[in-house]
Amino acid sequence: NVDTGADAKQARAFGAEGIGLCRTEHMFLGDRLPLVQRLIEAEGEPSEVDALETLGQVQRDALAPVFAAMSPHPVTVRLLDAPLHEFIGSGSTEWVEHNPMLGTRGVRLAVLREGLYRMQVRAVLGALTDVRTAGFDPRADIMVPLVAEPAELALVRSWLQEEIAVSSESIPVGTMIETPRAALAAGLMAAHADFFSFGTNDLTQLVFGFSRDDIERRVMAPYLELGLLEANPFEILDATVVAPLVGSAIAAGRAARPGLQVGVCGEHGGDPTSIHRLLAAGVDYVSCSPFRVPIARLAVAQALISLDA
Repeated sequence: NVDTGADAKQARAFGAEGIGLCRTEHMFLGDRLPLVQRLIEAEGEPSEVDALETLGQVQRDALAPVFAAMSPHPVTVRLLDAPLHEFIGSGSTEWVEHNPMLGTRGVRLAVLREGLYRMQVRAVLGALTDVRTAGFDPRADIMVPLVAEPAELALVRSWLQEEIAVSSESIPVGTMIETPRAALAAGLMAAHADFFSFGTNDLTQLVFGFSRDDIERRVMAPYLELGLLEANPFEILDATVVAPLVGSAIAAGRAARPGLQVGVCGEHGGDPTSIHRLLAAGVDYVSCSPFRVPIARLAVAQALISLDA
């Protein structure tokens, strides 16, 4: 899980064979934040087009070193997924949300601002061209986040494919499975996805009904002390419900689309116990932060030996 060229180089040094999660919203923070605010708050076509053009160049420039550092391995680019409160200040009352983690995030914002994901795909295409011109062999996948309804994915995928079609690139378009509804409707989702990647952080939050920041700060310690939970489910994948849900979603997805590639990009991808459960569920790869890659590689090897025994 990396967002910069430097982190991609570090991951490769530790043995990573690709990037399972490149978070594009991280490229728009800091001094670039006003650009996103202009796009979201754009009231007329001219201001929205201007914001999109500027953001597109920022995204293209930020993605190029990531593609170059990981070439020829794949980079899975997740389109914008941050909750609005990370971009919009309290002064913008029209966009303030009571529960931003479940609000206008991910694909939902894209439906309201069609140009947003189109711009990001054009930036991906441009960055691939730049890196290929420099002598590298880059590969990219595009991932649509926070989908809960197959029709959402079908609509947005059609927009993305229109942008890809004007280029000479062949880019898989997949989705994150991070809502329980997406997991339960995985067979229908697979009709519109070239791959799945489980976002187990959000999936755990939504299955348990836990707000991660609030629960871990106040509730988790007493729940563990009283034995109400066997382990922190944000650190070790829940074996009772979440892991079986991942397994059933994978089975349904592959029944609808044989050979469907499936990964995991939540923090569980770096935890040995979780990795064993995830491989048992049928995932093809796990993605984690660069410094957890050595542990993850060892855990995958041990899990494969155990599962083959």
